[in-house]
Amino acid sequence: MSNELIKNIDKLHTTEMGANRIKRNLGLTNCDAVDWCRTRIMNNSAVIERQGKNWYVRIDGCIITVNATSYTIITVHKEK
Repeated sequence: MSNELIKNIDKLHTTEMGANRIKRNLGLTNCDAVDWCRTRIMNNSAVIERQGKNWYVRIDGCIITVNATSYTIITVHKEK
């Protein structure tokens, strides 16, 4: 499970607006959106793939989108 996203997991971050969007999309309250994402990305059942400039992580019925250069979490949404 060794890839660039996992190797650089400590660089994972988001903006305040991004954190609010993640919480709204998933219905989360009283939690750190970055920690929520980091835990899922590190899960052994996470499917991680890079497409162009982004990483896409599929786990628990959600897709986490992370910029591959800056490690900024762009959004998280439920799979359709």
